[in-house]
Amino acid sequence: MRNEGDPGGDSRLLQGGAVPGCPDVPAYALRLVEPSAIPVIIAVPHAGRSYARTLLDRMRHPAFAALRLEDRYVDLVADAVARQTGASLLVAHAPRAMIDLNRAADDIDWDMVGGPPPDASSALQGLAHRARTGLGLIPRRLPGLGELWKRRMDRAELDDRIALVHEPYHSALGDALQDTRDRWGAALLIDLHSMPPLTAYCGAEPAPEFVLGDRFGASCAGALVASAFAHFAAARRLAAHNRPYAGGYVLERHARRKEGIHCIQIEIDRRCYLDARFSEPGPGMDETIALLVGMVQRLAGDVAELGRDRQRERWRAAAE
Repeated sequence: MRNEGDPGGDSRLLQGGAVPGCPDVPAYALRLVEPSAIPVIIAVPHAGRSYARTLLDRMRHPAFAALRLEDRYVDLVADAVARQTGASLLVAHAPRAMIDLNRAADDIDWDMVGGPPPDASSALQGLAHRARTGLGLIPRRLPGLGELWKRRMDRAELDDRIALVHEPYHSALGDALQDTRDRWGAALLIDLHSMPPLTAYCGAEPAPEFVLGDRFGASCAGALVASAFAHFAAARRLAAHNRPYAGGYVLERHARRKEGIHCIQIEIDRRCYLDARFSEPGPGMDETIALLVGMVQRLAGDVAELGRDRQRERWRAAAE
């Protein structure tokens, strides 16, 4: 399979895991350019649209809730950007309603599971913040909509979702990042999401269209974040830093700055690329893709330079 964005590279499609209730649907698809054209991987954990019939039947408001939970069609944006830049691309097929790949495997509200947690004595103390808000590993409720499910889920079903979706996705992402870092000396993960429109911070000042999250400096070199902001500023597009989205479990698990693996989360206002109902691609799709293509190309050069710096440091250390 040829990669349309890289004139000299071939792309290899890897698939793994499984979406429970959807026969023959893998949990993820990973498209790797070989040899890698740039040291960038784009990942899309929340745009999955493979809904099992059994899942929809158990939801109280399936049409509305599923759309609210999805990063609707942001995978189409990511696919176009990856093809035009040569970046590798990881896309989850399992929907967020089934399991949230940006949450830790133990970020569980055990009250919605028909069985006790592995350590019942620590269940209350260990209930993570996201699970308390209703948006843990298995989303439970949404603001303005309330409870999502008609009944509790079985423990065996929870275990299947973790084993078939969560573990394979993160294993594939970790391996791809390490392989990219080993080749280039550094690697960058762009964890791509979409968000509902933000409210303006004050007065007539427009709300940001993009939010760049780096866990307040923990997951990505400051020079890379600054370069991304410079790109948005040059395009006269307003971007915010870490608020209200600083990055979640994906960044926490995979970022290793000292080892040359940098991760940044990018949230896109859905008005930028969807229609007025936020349900189908809109007139801004091509412009948004072009904007992100330029950003990825710029950051790819920055990451490659970071990799060369790391390699030079290792050579100096070995020579001393």
